[in-house]
Amino acid sequence: MLNQRLHQKFIQKLSPQQIQMIKLLEIPTMQLDERIKDELEVNPALEEGRDKTDDSDDQDSSNDNTDLSIDEYLNTDDTPFYKLSAKNFSKEEQKTEIPFSVGSSFHDQLESQLGLRNISERQHMLADYLIGNLDDDGYLRRKLESVADDMAFSMGVETSEEELESALQLIQEFDPPGVGARDLKECLMLQLNQKEESPGINMAKTILTDHFDEFTKKHYDKIIALLGISEEELKDGVAEILKLNPKPGGSFQSDKVAEHIIPDFLLENKDGTIQLSLNSRNVPELRVSRMYSEMLDAYSKNKQNRQNKEAVSFVKQKLDSAKWFIDAIKQRQNTLMHTMEAIIKFQQEYFLSGGDETLLNPMILKDIADATGLDISTVSRVANSKYVQTPFGIFPLKFFFSEGLPTDSGEEVSTHEIKKILQECVEGELKRKPLTDDELTLILQEKGYLIARRTVAKYREHLNIPVARLRKQL
Repeated sequence: MLNQRLHQKFIQKLSPQQIQMIKLLEIPTMQLDERIKDELEVNPALEEGRDKTDDSDDQDSSNDNTDLSIDEYLNTDDTPFYKLSAKNFSKEEQKTEIPFSVGSSFHDQLESQLGLRNISERQHMLADYLIGNLDDDGYLRRKLESVADDMAFSMGVETSEEELESALQLIQEFDPPGVGARDLKECLMLQLNQKEESPGINMAKTILTDHFDEFTKKHYDKIIALLGISEEELKDGVAEILKLNPKPGGSFQSDKVAEHIIPDFLLENKDGTIQLSLNSRNVPELRVSRMYSEMLDAYSKNKQNRQNKEAVSFVKQKLDSAKWFIDAIKQRQNTLMHTMEAIIKFQQEYFLSGGDETLLNPMILKDIADATGLDISTVSRVANSKYVQTPFGIFPLKFFFSEGLPTDSGEEVSTHEIKKILQECVEGELKRKPLTDDELTLILQEKGYLIARRTVAKYREHLNIPVARLRKQL
């Protein structure tokens, strides 16, 4: 039996301009530059630079172009009506180029060393396949049995674990020392085996060979008792181990582009007054093409045949798109400034103090949304991947948001303050007897912070501070 029912649904549809605005709001300044370049390339009605309405030369050039036909554009892949202009910088500014690196990668370096070895074609093929299976740290994280199965399935090459082991040992002779290891213990031992013998090196080998688990857990007293050695002998061995590289592949960075942060905001403190500006060095001034506007007027006045209507529709679409894009850029800038100004007002003491984290107020996205009248989702988009340059460093906007934690006086403090105290406690602790989470909790409670041990452990992990046992030093 069929039933017919009426359902009423409310569907929110975003306009093309709203969608464009949301996308532009999410990207940082560095990516915005590329986004604008892309738009300039696809839309000839969008141009870079000021609109020189009073420039006679510009008017003359515009008149010279009136005989251009839209048909020329429709019938060609080229876009002859505009070109990108160079960005202008003031005398005080210098154009900073973001460096990029060229060179051989970690795997390329290993393959180059393999080519220098006098080995058979089959050995070369097996070793080359193993090199392709190494991760960026230089480890072979897969079992040789699995590698053999892969080679049989994908290449039709039958091999054994023993044959692959021989090829792997060849790779383990390459630079950097430790490459081709299957775990940390093997990686460190490979490095020690390439060093000249000494009491410290021999002790390091003994520690790793016989008491690796105790070493990783820093059970130094247990190692001393089991080996029957002095503390000084243990120190010599541990010192040699600490000189080794646990990630040999990480020493090859030539294939990675250095990460550069371009701040979206510039903040200055001028005699106690905070001055905020947008970093617009990568945002050129944009304008709607006057030639395209005049072209639309000309076509609109002519007789509306089919070809003319297509031309009018094409030009109008390009002009509307250019206007939308310019409006979206302006709205993006206004939203960014509005949001950052609210953050500064909320954290004014912090910015005026020169970056004293204890003066950061608890602040969540809703606080800024309420202050600006923006949606929480909009504030979140602004805070994501955006940076502000201050006199005391460059910070992600996310840094200024934190939950509040009550004190015994009933006030709320930012979690940044708690984390700073934790950091100071760990930095000042006795390295032979680090503070446990229980002891850190007690210290904070004595200072008036109502905090649980599990919260202390969470904040310690946020700060990338290991547990007390792993912080212990001889």
